[in-house]
Amino acid sequence: MRAEEYALRLREMIRCKTVSVKGSYDDAEFSKLRAVMAELFPLVHEKAQRRIFSDDCWIYRLPGRDEGRNIMLMSHHDVVDAEREKWSHEPFGGDIDGGKLWGRGSVDTKTPLFAEFSALEELFAEGWEPPCNIWLGSSHNEELGGDGIPSALKWFREQGIDFEAVLDEGGAIIDPPLAGMTVEKCAMVAVHEKGRYSLLFTAEADNAHAGLTAAAKATPVERMAALVGKLSEGKLFIRRLNPQVRAMFAALAPYCPAPMKAALGNLKLTGGVICKLLPKLNAQAAGMLGSTCTVNKIEGEGKRCTARASFRAVDAGDMQADLEAIRKAAAELGISMEIEDGSEYHEPAQMDKPMFAYTTDCIRRVFPQYPPVPFILPAGTDARTLTEICPCILRFAPIRLSAQQLASVHSDDENIDLDAIENAVEFYRVFLTGLK
Repeated sequence: MRAEEYALRLREMIRCKTVSVKGSYDDAEFSKLRAVMAELFPLVHEKAQRRIFSDDCWIYRLPGRDEGRNIMLMSHHDVVDAEREKWSHEPFGGDIDGGKLWGRGSVDTKTPLFAEFSALEELFAEGWEPPCNIWLGSSHNEELGGDGIPSALKWFREQGIDFEAVLDEGGAIIDPPLAGMTVEKCAMVAVHEKGRYSLLFTAEADNAHAGLTAAAKATPVERMAALVGKLSEGKLFIRRLNPQVRAMFAALAPYCPAPMKAALGNLKLTGGVICKLLPKLNAQAAGMLGSTCTVNKIEGEGKRCTARASFRAVDAGDMQADLEAIRKAAAELGISMEIEDGSEYHEPAQMDKPMFAYTTDCIRRVFPQYPPVPFILPAGTDARTLTEICPCILRFAPIRLSAQQLASVHSDDENIDLDAIENAVEFYRVFLTGLK
């Protein structure tokens, strides 16, 4: 079986313990993976122009007939560590058992990386010629939010290189996001990542000058507690159905029970009600409608109290208004607010670009039973840093996952079905051969 053959090859990648560690880099396992890749995919390595950025961020360029056009397939080859005693299989053993391949990275994200390389290797063996430049990008420190792809971006800018489309991880084929849907799974395609800002709040005793309200004259700790309460309510923030959320609901509507189908299919009438109801369902649903701000750490006593918070935003314009609303609420309590280094916002994918329609068409061809659904990714990917040189960044790994397999990311017993590996290779074959 081809699925088993793929699994036997992929297991060699899984057995390379490429764990990224904050503040240090040990090349031993990463060099082992480079050797495995060269052995598994000789034609790709023969035809590719390769560059390494930072310690081990791979950028492969496979020249096409039209060298003025560029498309990138991305993944990452670093993984988080695993505690052996919590696993039923050796985390880096690559065991094949029960129709599954077990091991760290089997979902996040050595299977997509394997599938990208496998599709190209097979196509080159068949005499295929890329119609445009195909790039492969894989970082060694994505799990750390590291400098791999950002270092490559600097070089792309210097060379004047931009991309029609970038396909990275982020979404996958998973259980439907709404109850009662008539499909087994949905192909979730992330078209946006929420912007991230790190905020520092400081309340001091001498901030409580005479012009402040009674609440602002309380102790620094009491004032900070009052601000945390305001932030947790979420009432400071703009709430709306952004284009990405509207597109998600439109894609889900045909597969929903009748009442929900009617509501999601007629957002001009029901949008206001949905905006009010979603936050009452759960925090994740509320996060789709706009900014969120979560306080992660509070320190201090007596005359000084500080708090750090993660502010996440969907829309650039709303984000600025929401930050000002937070700043104003803090000031009313005699609290200062600073935006710390590392804050960032990146534009969403332009869903009117031809490559968005093309990618979703490829999904329908390979996975006709799973509708493609755009959504906003709450987590972060390497691809977000490339938005300035690519208008259509789509975060979709073509792997079918059960609820347990999805939950195993960064957790125990990570595994993937053997036939899901085969399907992933087929997706990239279809995607690549259909390019014009």
